[in-house]
Amino acid sequence: MEVSEEGQTQHHHNGKEYVDPPSAPLIGMGELKLWSFYRALIVEFVATLLFLYITVATVIGHKKQTDPCDGVGLLGIAWAFGGHINPAVTLGLLLARKVSLIRAVAYMVAQCLGAISGVGLVKAFMKHNYNALGGGANSIAPGYNKGTALGAEIIGTFVLVYTVFLATDPKRSARDSHVPVLAPLPIGFAVFVVHLATIPITGTGINPARSLGAAWIFWVGPFVGALAAAAYHQYILRAVAFKALGSFLA
Repeated sequence: MEVSEEGQTQHHHNGKEYVDPPSAPLIGMGELKLWSFYRALIVEFVATLLFLYITVATVIGHKKQTDPCDGVGLLGIAWAFGGHINPAVTLGLLLARKVSLIRAVAYMVAQCLGAISGVGLVKAFMKHNYNALGGGANSIAPGYNKGTALGAEIIGTFVLVYTVFLATDPKRSARDSHVPVLAPLPIGFAVFVVHLATIPITGTGINPARSLGAAWIFWVGPFVGALAAAAYHQYILRAVAFKALGSFLA
């Protein structure tokens, strides 16, 4: 049987135009020996610190003024920081076996510590306004109940995490290789759109590190939304339920 080099390549990729990256190890203890692992933790800490500092300072500034255009700054924040720096995104990637358990837990700890430090800087520099305006914490707006707020957080986080999956999907990259798109662009735009939709309801959480200590809704909502996005993308859209289950148990 004649087998060409092209045929071998096609057989190697199972007829696909793309190659799925291998699943991350379930536990990933070996990552503790890598400097790149700790460098990534430092990046998560610093990025979340800066994100929270800018976000909370912006929220406090927003509450001090009534300029109808002051919310435009959210687009810049969303564009610049549309990435991990969010325990809900990390949870979604863990459920999809794109990061190991060790890395996911370490990322979440770094993100929460960065969030606390970022808010601490805001309090240090803007103590009076911070205390007077509630520290920029999320809260349910008058006229909405807990169920509506929780639903808004779940849907908003689903949109964010699902966009992360789509923007980093190797299948999409192969299909649309003629249209180069940086992942932070659609992710940041998704954050911006979700902010527009949920600010009137909850002030927009969709990031447990952002809402650390504010209320259970802003932890439960993002995590349920991340779980739903991971399940939809991995087990329904990609139709790899049995394959993923096998790799998870391996």
